[in-house]
Amino acid sequence: MRRSASRKTGQPNSTPSLNSSPADLFRSASSKATTKELERIDALYHSYANGSSAMIDPEGIEALCSDMEVDHTDVRILMLAWKMKAEKQGYFSLEEWRRGLKALRADTVNKLKKALPELEKEVKRPTNFVDFYSYAFRYCLTEEKQKSIDIESICELLDLVLGSQFREQVDFFVDYLKTQNDYKVINNDQWMGFYRFCNEISFPDFSNYDPELAWPLILDNFVEWMLAKQS
Repeated sequence: MRRSASRKTGQPNSTPSLNSSPADLFRSASSKATTKELERIDALYHSYANGSSAMIDPEGIEALCSDMEVDHTDVRILMLAWKMKAEKQGYFSLEEWRRGLKALRADTVNKLKKALPELEKEVKRPTNFVDFYSYAFRYCLTEEKQKSIDIESICELLDLVLGSQFREQVDFFVDYLKTQNDYKVINNDQWMGFYRFCNEISFPDFSNYDPELAWPLILDNFVEWMLAKQS
């Protein structure tokens, strides 16, 4: 039942007071616009969410990628997950979706697609990229208490995340990982160590590489393997 339209005598009506300041009016308009934006973001979420789980699942993400005309294996989809701070690989919750799309100011598929180039620039800033690179590893830990990732998956992830910046290093390291037999999985220390290695070590001459420093053993082995190939 709708509430009665009658008001007590002397009670202020809902129209803005003539004494409202421009700042008050701006805040009111801004609040309404934010509410409308959030409603559109939520509606977009529910158009891709699974009806039973109420989450956007891998099928929903593929549908979103198709609508944005972006391959679901594109690194920018991983960047989008980073922006949302998504916790579970292949799934977006409503809270994560809201966080990401509000930050990107995107409440339609078209706006989200147009936001991807700027998101890519944001991620590639050095301070952000370290966080993104670390996130990429954590995002691929799909099992409870899992702390390492198999070699095949690591090779794919390295190519996706780091290949555009350090093509030569990634190609040789992936080649090494695929031919060696000492390691079946890679942990986070080794993953982060390789990024530091790419940034700090002269490649491919390794002139400033010091095995006495605290490098993961796998990188000592990689350097030995490379030097043996060169000789």
